[in-house]
Amino acid sequence: MAISASTTPQLLVEQQGHILVLTLNRPDRLNAISRDMLDELSRKVVEADKDPEIRCIVLTGNGRGFCSGLDLIDTNDRREGEHAGGEGDKGNNRPQRKLFDLRDAPINVMWHCDTPIVCAVNGAAAGYGMDMTLLCDIRIMSDKGKMAAITARRNVVPESGGTWLLPKLVGWAKAAELYYRGRTVDAEESLSLGLVNTVVPHDELMTTAMTWAQEIADNAPVAVQTTKRMMRMGLEESYDTSVDHLMMHLHGLFQSEDFEEGLKAFLEKRKPEFTGR
Repeated sequence: MAISASTTPQLLVEQQGHILVLTLNRPDRLNAISRDMLDELSRKVVEADKDPEIRCIVLTGNGRGFCSGLDLIDTNDRREGEHAGGEGDKGNNRPQRKLFDLRDAPINVMWHCDTPIVCAVNGAAAGYGMDMTLLCDIRIMSDKGKMAAITARRNVVPESGGTWLLPKLVGWAKAAELYYRGRTVDAEESLSLGLVNTVVPHDELMTTAMTWAQEIADNAPVAVQTTKRMMRMGLEESYDTSVDHLMMHLHGLFQSEDFEEGLKAFLEKRKPEFTGR
């Protein structure tokens, strides 16, 4: 099963063996998120998560920036269009309110994705872009990268999971400092805060990200994906409940072909060749 081609040039899709590379591709706008990019990113993450051949996703940006956040120009144009086309009392052409649905939004799709996601942060990640990096399992940052928690400077909030994710990564006080002050932190500080796993020279970013992704892909895919799911669920479970769930999954893994292969490879002192079965 091969991943389908992207429906928009704003998201580049490349499959390398068991690794899917997704590249935000609006370099002239520092990869500001547009509606087309949002929709296609969600589709590709869902598609990859359903494809047994994909064992790791690498997310990065093209050009100088990783992602400068939501495209405010695109958002404003849509907002003005909705107001211009609305119906109602004279002087009050506001569009009809409706319930929002985030089930297919990248912020939920990425959170519920069992396939590991490695983020190669090639430049500035601001607002929505910063939230997307936090939703990835592993963050590898270029020495030219930075995190910008600047939502309060635009009279918006970190609506894409940031207020839930950031305090868990850096603690309440540091998260408050970053958000309330609207701070931007460079690669070195991002590493010291635990926002990223490692910082590498810019020209080594993708090589490092692909090396880590390949190491993930070489392991038993069901075990890796189950571990990710249990880590995610464990955030809201008691210790006893989490251990119980893990033991149930472990029983199933013991019956798999990959468990037999892992055991044989250990005894034969060779690298295992996992199939996901």
